[in-house]
Amino acid sequence: MNGAFATQQGDCSTFTSQIPHSCKIDPVIVDLLPDAANENKSSDSCHGGLLSAWAINPLQSFSSFEITVGHLEGNTTGYIPLNLTLMAPGPGYTCGQLEDTDPTVSSVIGGRRQEQVFKGAMFFLNQVDIAIVYHNVGTWKSSCTYSSYLANKAPVCCVSYSTFYNPIITSCPQCICCRSSNPNPMSCIGKGNPVTQSDLASKPDIVQCTDHMCPLRVHWHLKNNYKDQWRVKLTISNYNYGKSYSDWNVVVQHPGFSQSPITYSFNSTVLPTVGITDEVALFWGLEHYNSQLLTADEKQPGSVTTEVLLEKDSKSFTLRNGWAFPKRIYFNGDNCEMPLPDTFPMLPNGSLSQKPTHHHFILLFLIILTLKTLLV
Repeated sequence: MNGAFATQQGDCSTFTSQIPHSCKIDPVIVDLLPDAANENKSSDSCHGGLLSAWAINPLQSFSSFEITVGHLEGNTTGYIPLNLTLMAPGPGYTCGQLEDTDPTVSSVIGGRRQEQVFKGAMFFLNQVDIAIVYHNVGTWKSSCTYSSYLANKAPVCCVSYSTFYNPIITSCPQCICCRSSNPNPMSCIGKGNPVTQSDLASKPDIVQCTDHMCPLRVHWHLKNNYKDQWRVKLTISNYNYGKSYSDWNVVVQHPGFSQSPITYSFNSTVLPTVGITDEVALFWGLEHYNSQLLTADEKQPGSVTTEVLLEKDSKSFTLRNGWAFPKRIYFNGDNCEMPLPDTFPMLPNGSLSQKPTHHHFILLFLIILTLKTLLV
């Protein structure tokens, strides 16, 4: 095997020479680290098990490894694998059956030669494609779909809202990550209480107690409303005491992203969508600046933040009826708990901006006249 390794060798006692890498019929195969020896590497391998989204880093969005299968019966040309399970990072992926497919053809030597290859690519939000190429025989493909409900016993993140025109903050929906009804509850510790290394060693999922009891919070604050633009502050807070997030990403679904938003402290791009009426933007950290979302400490959570400037579309722009707030937010592919529309910060009552009526003018005139009389 090149580019990966099987976690268990299994029983290879029947072999006296050329001991196989693994003798298990259902091996668990793991990607190598980037510092692996050259003789163990293959092309597009050794990412340490980390795949980037295609929109973030296309060169790191696929991985491959090579395996030589021996001890086959007769003159067989190869068997299609019976089962395929993708553990990335846990039980969240469900893979379909492997089916025959045509391999991808790439051009080499300046386009004068074509080679058959197939690279699995990370697709929008929750799907990864896996291809198995049997040399000179065939190519099989399976699509694995991610579900945050299978991967996590409790919600991973929640969303809160606030605006410049309303002092009321729409808080996060409760994630109940520490309730006893959860079959695998996390440990929750009150803010300001010390967390020891022994606590983290015994149970790494320790979360700061908050009103929402959620490990992560994404806060959307409508900051300014200009004549031709409007500004949003996007903040991601990590309440985990023992878990940082490297190369994190946030996906936001909002109709305002059709006007090419300007992001100041994050990387961002608008994603192509199919079957979704609103635009979708992908945000991720700047390398060596905020690409890592750090753990919380006793005083405050770890956080990263940016401001986003959006152009107004006169045909669709309005702050009424919750238009300024996202419809869906995902953190690292996990669906965040969203607040209900009836809890959104409401626009101020329009009566304050109306011109005084005739009766208001008369009352004001009488007050001024009374003051003048008293002064005299």
